[in-house]
Amino acid sequence: MATIHRHTLVLVRVRTSEGVTGTGEIAIIPHYGEESPEAVKATIDHVLAPALRGQDARTIGGLLQRMDRVIKGNAYAKAGIEMACFDASARALGVPVSQLLGGLVTRRLPVLWVLGNGEVGPDVDEAEARLAARTHRLFLVKIGHGDPAENVARAVAIKRALGDRASVRVDVNQGWDEATASWGIERLQDGGIEAVEQPVPRWNLPAMQRLAERFSVPIMADESVATPEEAMACARLAAADAFSIKLTKHGGIARTRQVAGIAEACGISLFGGTMIEGAIGTSASAQVFASVARLAWGCQLFGPQLLTDDIATGSVVYEDFELVVPEGPGFGFDIDEGKLAHYRRPA
Repeated sequence: MATIHRHTLVLVRVRTSEGVTGTGEIAIIPHYGEESPEAVKATIDHVLAPALRGQDARTIGGLLQRMDRVIKGNAYAKAGIEMACFDASARALGVPVSQLLGGLVTRRLPVLWVLGNGEVGPDVDEAEARLAARTHRLFLVKIGHGDPAENVARAVAIKRALGDRASVRVDVNQGWDEATASWGIERLQDGGIEAVEQPVPRWNLPAMQRLAERFSVPIMADESVATPEEAMACARLAAADAFSIKLTKHGGIARTRQVAGIAEACGISLFGGTMIEGAIGTSASAQVFASVARLAWGCQLFGPQLLTDDIATGSVVYEDFELVVPEGPGFGFDIDEGKLAHYRRPA
């Protein structure tokens, strides 16, 4: 598993004519998506911002239509602007963004942790420490790179060591073909692994369907459901038992809720994924995840626990294995201008 020494957040600010400022945060993981930080900034500065200047920040649906007319794709850039508009709209009313989404279904979200040491002993030790500290009891092992047999054996050994005290899932990150997935999932299922995320490439929905039909261990779609249209196609084929939802992947809050709505209508459960967001992005995701009905798999919003510093004032609260959903106006956090100046870099 690769080690990230630096992490890039793109901040988007929207200022209204009433003097309210809203902030959106886009976290970008190298090699995951199709947009770089530089591409996001260029798209916003030269295409989206000119098209939106002077529009009503409260008319989210209209703003999304306008953005789609001037440029296709570019989900990350659009997500940043849309999140900032939600933040500004909620701040103007003095309420959390979740109130604009119909309110919270839950005020706390179980949080998963990734075990990334690559060896059974250190991974088990890390999991034991987090269990003892009551920070996490849901764990994910990345197994898409390297020898499949070794990776499967490692995940099963971790589950065996932790037993019923913890849940262990795996993420293949599109790393297997169907034959390897069939071989690996059978052994993962027998080893007590709770779910298998994105075992084959995102485009191979027929293989996902066959795997979901063959095995009882739930198959979770991540990269395969980037858009509402892809989510509908996946649901129609019964190619996944669960969807992993992410605000930036889907292009913002509204389209994330569209994907969640498709899942709810089709009886598909949800997992709240991460791009390793800071406090603002984590709060944005948490408020959306906590407002949907079928978030049966908890969330992966551990970004603030992993980052050594943040540019937001205040901190996300974690206690008793869960994230406490922020309740302040908007996303509940302001920017620390001193830290922003310190960490800012030219595009």
